[in-house]
Amino acid sequence: MALGVLNNLSAVYAENNLNKTSSSLQTVLQQLSSGSRINSGADDAAGLSLVNGLGANSTALTQSETNSTEGVGILQVADGALSQVTSLLDRAITLATEASNGTLNTSQAAAADQEYQSILSEINSIGSTTTYNGNQVFTGSDVNIYTGDSSSKGGSIDSLYFAKMSSSSLGDSGGTVTQSSNGYFYNLSNDATAGTLTTAALSSDTVSGTISFTVTAASGTSSTYYTSATTVSGLIAEINADNIPGVTASLETASTAGFTSLTFTNSLSDVGLEISNTNANVSIGASSLDDTTASSGTASGVNNSGATTSMSYVFASGGDTSIDLSSTDLTSSADAQSALKQINSAVTYVAAQDGYIGAQINTLEAISTVMSTQQENVLSAQNAIQATDYATATSNMSKYEVLTQTGIAALAQANSVQQEVTKLMQ
Repeated sequence: MALGVLNNLSAVYAENNLNKTSSSLQTVLQQLSSGSRINSGADDAAGLSLVNGLGANSTALTQSETNSTEGVGILQVADGALSQVTSLLDRAITLATEASNGTLNTSQAAAADQEYQSILSEINSIGSTTTYNGNQVFTGSDVNIYTGDSSSKGGSIDSLYFAKMSSSSLGDSGGTVTQSSNGYFYNLSNDATAGTLTTAALSSDTVSGTISFTVTAASGTSSTYYTSATTVSGLIAEINADNIPGVTASLETASTAGFTSLTFTNSLSDVGLEISNTNANVSIGASSLDDTTASSGTASGVNNSGATTSMSYVFASGGDTSIDLSSTDLTSSADAQSALKQINSAVTYVAAQDGYIGAQINTLEAISTVMSTQQENVLSAQNAIQATDYATATSNMSKYEVLTQTGIAALAQANSVQQEVTKLMQ
């Protein structure tokens, strides 16, 4: 090799290797100091994406544990109130049994009735003043408890029903708990070619057609709502503004709505109206819509089995059973005997309502345990991917420190070699 000074290739090689070694040493020191193997996308792009996804799952699962605990809290408040009502009814039975006996005089019967009416007033008070977090509990409506891992398939809603409580409506019997994935998806996009999305639906598109929602009350009566909006955004706003229990509307792609395969459309990228329904007492009419802007043709609502899974309280056919004690009294032996039968039935129906509350407490506690176990496993997987392996990292640190020292020595040696040229000029 010719001896020259134009380019010091040995020094260039040494410098490049020294830079690589310094970069690797910096990465190792960052891993050791942070405890994380992946500190940027450059370290492991695929691993970072997976770790971030697992982090989101872990955060959602942690909050889900809190959600289920809060659900147990409101159920325990209701359980305590029902237990107190049962105690009051036990006293009412004692009074009614006493008043049913013909040995009481008028003033004694009046005193018994006075205490009985006071019990009914206290039941009314319990029903109206029992609250959780400032909200009345016994409203005759649902409280939705959401748990999940933040994914479209990993969520579920436990819809807790709290029947109204008063002397005119005591207890709740006849309903059942049903698990379902209710929902409808209306594909509003246009696919001119099989498998290819041609025109995606937009919120500003005009639509024709109506959707019906039938809501069944605890009494067994039904009310039906019909949409009338003529744009996609107006339709969504109208449905959400109706405040139908458990029903929400949004504009989603078929894949986001939870579908994995579709028989009624050509593309999972198709955009449509997603109506989620977590209330088993609400039925959605399978009406049809026509997105006249996207020229998609008539879109029939398709049951969405990928919608959020829900557990709902379904009212008995013809309405749930409760007892009205508001018109009963103990002013006479005959009235007391009639009231006694009603009170005895009230005890049964309050027990049925309390049994449902207790079952839901057990359900949410089980869900909380599942969320906790799942969160532990997610953290374990995240740790396996992200955490620094200190045995390997410290070994690499020693290697790169040695290579740094030898690289500096090699660079110094490469620079000194060219200085030998000056000896030829002496």
